[in-house]
Amino acid sequence: MSENETLRSVDLERIGIARYKAVNSRGGVLPIGSGEDPDFTPVELLLAAIAGCSAIDVDLITGKRAQPEAFSVHASGDKVRDENGNHLTNLRVTFDIAFPDGEDGDRAREFLPRAIEQSRDRLCTVSRTVALGSPVEFGQD
Repeated sequence: MSENETLRSVDLERIGIARYKAVNSRGGVLPIGSGEDPDFTPVELLLAAIAGCSAIDVDLITGKRAQPEAFSVHASGDKVRDENGNHLTNLRVTFDIAFPDGEDGDRAREFLPRAIEQSRDRLCTVSRTVALGSPVEFGQD
């Protein structure tokens, strides 16, 4: 794949004191704050990205068998400060999914654990990046 096919990016602009807007290449806008307002904090966005990435994987895989009647995902972690600086520990993603009665629902329920494993072990780019670790370069224009 060429860099144009693999590169993902967002731009961030300051919109106030400790408030920013992230803009993606498709024009989507997401406000980000420090926790003093309703905007998502960067840590909350990371948790949402992990949950969202796996939710999409699991939904697409199980949805081939049956559409869920209920689908929710909870992501959590403890923000700590230690000799390694600030970081999250105890990251956990839990799924609460209900499928309809019947053969299709049974097939989706049966496949659900495997779908979650596939997302965790190889499909979800966000959680895989966190789990594998990747250096982050910082610079200045």
